[in-house]
Amino acid sequence: MVAKGLGLPKSRVDEVLDMVGLREAAGLRLKALSLGMAQRVGIAQAMLGNPPVLILDEPGNGLDPHSLRWLRTFLCDLAREGRAVLVSSHLLPEMEQLADGVVVLARGKVVAQTTMREITTRTGTVTAQSPSPDRLAALVEQAGGTTRPLQDGMISISGLDRFRVGALAAADSLPLTWLDERTSSLEEYYLSVAQEEFHIR
Repeated sequence: MVAKGLGLPKSRVDEVLDMVGLREAAGLRLKALSLGMAQRVGIAQAMLGNPPVLILDEPGNGLDPHSLRWLRTFLCDLAREGRAVLVSSHLLPEMEQLADGVVVLARGKVVAQTTMREITTRTGTVTAQSPSPDRLAALVEQAGGTTRPLQDGMISISGLDRFRVGALAAADSLPLTWLDERTSSLEEYYLSVAQEEFHIR
């Protein structure tokens, strides 16, 4: 009925059903479909008019891992075709694997806009271990970083990436027995900018 309302031929219905992998379920009623299949029907309806821009609200809500993987691949393929794909979702770990650009809404307005590359390449928290943790901490702080002591001669470092920490230790002939960096996640980024907005109010 959607295709008929748009004045599209049945052949276009078959094309979008093939596109979302539902040709075999074409004769079934919606209530007979699983949640994942119903989501695909919704996407097929949205694709009927071959839109250059596709806007989806929570398309992965309630989907199993197989359906989520299919959805991720499908949307990435559409983007590679040159379409703009806008997805609204609270499934931040999933969006972290999918998104190129990120827009954060809070209190009904845009409070931040960036790229996933910017988020994941931000300097995260570095953890380092050395036989001389105090000496390492002094080197880091002289270079503009901040440190916090942990157990077993380990320190937590902010403000410098692991490459800079390693270079500082090497230049001072200071051995490191552990050096690791945890980059920022989309969830951490969202919480930081959303909290700022709520604290302002």
